Amino acid sequence: MLEQIKQWIERRRGGQTGNIAPEKTPNPKVPGDQLLSECRLIVLDLETTGLNASKDEVIAVGAVAINGGAIDLSDQFDLILRRPELDITETVLIHGIGPEALTQGHETEDALLFLLEWMNGDPVLAYHSAFDQKFLEKTLKAELGYTRNHTWMDVADLLPAFFPDALTGGKGLDHWADFFGLEVSARHHAASDALATAELTLIALNKAHKSGLKTLKELHDKLRYHRRLQSIHGV
Repeated sequence: MLEQIKQWIERRRGGQTGNIAPEKTPNPKVPGDQLLSECRLIVLDLETTGLNASKDEVIAVGAVAINGGAIDLSDQFDLILRRPELDITETVLIHGIGPEALTQGHETEDALLFLLEWMNGDPVLAYHSAFDQKFLEKTLKAELGYTRNHTWMDVADLLPAFFPDALTGGKGLDHWADFFGLEVSARHHAASDALATAELTLIALNKAHKSGLKTLKELHDKLRYHRRLQSIHGV
């Protein structure tokens, strides 16, 4: 990933990427008849300076693509942003990203443009996606003036939608990982959390396939129906 973005930045600064602007990045894809067995999905996780999107900031992005129903380890995104001005004293013990890492990180504008190109407008999944969506949209708007709406789906909804009777002991990522016997190598590291979330996503997609769901729209509608039921029952 580091070498990829270095090459991309060199091409961009040399005009070989068409001097890309945020509005010229790939258009977000709308859920339709794309087959789940063939489409590309982005599973993303962010590290931030805190939990309040109105005052805290994104400092790292980790993501991995699901291609053709499998995790593609050659198709990942894992970058720390260069934001040395930020105060990380309250969260450094959680995510392990200190002042030196923020000083040596990648320039925010370059990293975000590269992220948008890498995402290619594909649907985004995250665990408790409202958190990541709010932070990423805020950062893209502040740094690039980018305001396009991507399709987001919440893996925290996806799992109980297909495994309603699962006795996980809780609703967290760790609870579901333990339930399915997954080993998470390093919690609160964006790339590691994204990979764990992608593994859980594949389990849900496999169950979706067995349930007869074939398209991205069908999956999107299933999640919307599940959230509506949860709202009715006050869960």
